[in-house]
Amino acid sequence: MFTKKNDNNRFLVKSTENVPTLGKFSVVVDQQTGVHYLQSWVGAGSSITPLLDDNGKVVIEKP
Repeated sequence: MFTKKNDNNRFLVKSTENVPTLGKFSVVVDQQTGVHYLQSWVGAGSSITPLLDDNGKVVIEKP
């Protein structure tokens, strides 16, 4: 399904925001698939999930 590329820059951090009392949030783009992810760091934990548009579909930017 995935082909291995010798590319160290597959993921691009598109934006980052520090929200006081909540944590740090970043939008990360997979440059091979175009899928956008929301990554968060809250306290000692972190998570990542696909970013959804207004219709609930995954945000994809054609590479």
